Amino acid sequence: MTSKIIRVLVAKPGLDGHDRGAKVIARALRDAGMEVIYTGIRQTPEMIAQAAMQEDVDVIGLSILSGAHIELFPQIIRELNDREMDDILIVAGGIIPESDHAFLNDIGVKGIFGPGTSTGDIVSYIKESIG
Repeated sequence: MTSKIIRVLVAKPGLDGHDRGAKVIARALRDAGMEVIYTGIRQTPEMIAQAAMQEDVDVIGLSILSGAHIELFPQIIRELNDREMDDILIVAGGIIPESDHAFLNDIGVKGIFGPGTSTGDIVSYIKESIG
């Protein structure tokens, strides 16, 4: 019996142009056997949702350093819901204050990983969450 390959969309929403961390995560997920689609920088919520739909992903990884997560993440989730894609695991990484974690969890961001999180922990979280 073959197991399904986990498909992950890694996206950089907003105007943040720093993508080194997103590229490190994308490489780690690929090395762990996942199929990764990296959208590049400066993606709108609509672009992210559309790419997720076209690529039929299981996971969306949002990387943000700009501090705009409170504004952008709800818009992304709204775009996903508008496309009836509410079964996708959404994880996030970057500079996200601890005080914002509860809000993000409430709107549907299930895993939040800050600077210094090992790539192994992120891989394990995704594999366990997807099953």
